Amino acid sequence: MPLDEIQTELGADRRALSEKVEDLNARYRHHSATDVFRGALKDGGEIALVSSFGAESVVLLHLAAIADKDTPVLFVDTQMLFPETLAYQAEVAERLGLRNVKVIKADDEDIKRDDPLGALRLRDTDACCMLRKTIPLQRALGGYDGWITGRKRFQSGTRAALDFFEVEDGTGRIKVNPLAHWNPEDVQAYMVENRLPRHPLVAKGYPSIGCAPCTSPVKEGEDPRAGRWRDQNKEECGIHFVDGKMVRIGETS
Repeated sequence: MPLDEIQTELGADRRALSEKVEDLNARYRHHSATDVFRGALKDGGEIALVSSFGAESVVLLHLAAIADKDTPVLFVDTQMLFPETLAYQAEVAERLGLRNVKVIKADDEDIKRDDPLGALRLRDTDACCMLRKTIPLQRALGGYDGWITGRKRFQSGTRAALDFFEVEDGTGRIKVNPLAHWNPEDVQAYMVENRLPRHPLVAKGYPSIGCAPCTSPVKEGEDPRAGRWRDQNKEECGIHFVDGKMVRIGETS
């Protein structure tokens, strides 16, 4: 097929996807997170929930259990997670009856080639996140039309206008954000009302939990994400990206 025809076809696909997202946002604009979650599974095609099984992840996992216990749940094990996170993942999956949790890891050959000593993070945290988290996830998402995230508007300036449904740049997938309009109080209230188990590290001063080497406790009065990559010019792991590139806070509107 000639290049101009390929470009025309790709442009048509992007327009169709954008129109689908606009329709979904219009349809579910005033609906609850539960409705958005169910709507994504019903109208979004093949959809997976991506979960870190972190401090607030249990909310979306509970919504998945309510909507469909066979919802694909992709859990990226960077092989640098806290033991508490691995134990929590198993506990929550069993307690909620989630039947389709897929543990995703980096390819062994990639680890041997790029980070055989587990020290890549010391010289290049972005490259470590790309190797252990972003690339494995993107491979796993290859068979899906979209994925559900826990992103919320209050978390940063780049997320202030976040919609329930959006087009993921450069992939042809939909991203679904059922909790986009929730604030921190909503999250905590939902966990209390539904008696959901807490990540054990939250009680030890970890309101945001990532890999063990790059996560530290947060002091009273600090931003909840202050313990992630402390003292480094980094705020995102790279899972949310544009055209295959990691996007830092403030780089996109």
